[in-house]
Amino acid sequence: MHDIIERLSSILDPKLEAQDEDAAVALILKIENQETEVFFVKRAEYPSDPYSGHIALPGGKRNLEDKNLKQTVVRETLEETNINLLKSCRFLGTMDVLESTLSPKMNVLPFVVLLMHEPLIKLNKELQDYIWIPIGRLYQHESTVKFSFGMFPAFIVDSVVIWGLTYRILKKLINVFKQPQ
Repeated sequence: MHDIIERLSSILDPKLEAQDEDAAVALILKIENQETEVFFVKRAEYPSDPYSGHIALPGGKRNLEDKNLKQTVVRETLEETNINLLKSCRFLGTMDVLESTLSPKMNVLPFVVLLMHEPLIKLNKELQDYIWIPIGRLYQHESTVKFSFGMFPAFIVDSVVIWGLTYRILKKLINVFKQPQ
């Protein structure tokens, strides 16, 4: 597994501070029992939130006081989950910017971070739950999900449905894990 982490850090964009996108998310990884796991949050249900109830990655919109998107992802992750990405974590790099398709449209930069400790997770009011899922379980459970507005590719692990922007980010990450070493 450590080979995959090293390969990830060599493939990802090492520039962590020069971006000017609208938002950032943290793709937080940890090694548990020789498996790489990904941290997900479940957003609380609010009628005004277009991402209400979705499984997502911690993160959010850039504030004016944020000097760069690394500050955005650190601030948002700490506010939402109590995970301080500046302590006992290793930033592996960034992935390609993706555009959200829900209104308002945003350009989102995913940061890939390796967690080096088990944090005390405290969710704020924007979130209602969290889960760690091994990468292998994700690509073993790729499917589609049907909504009233259409069918979409998704990862469905037990009762957890990951679709939309989070699915697209994970799909890119999983492709790295599936490549022969």
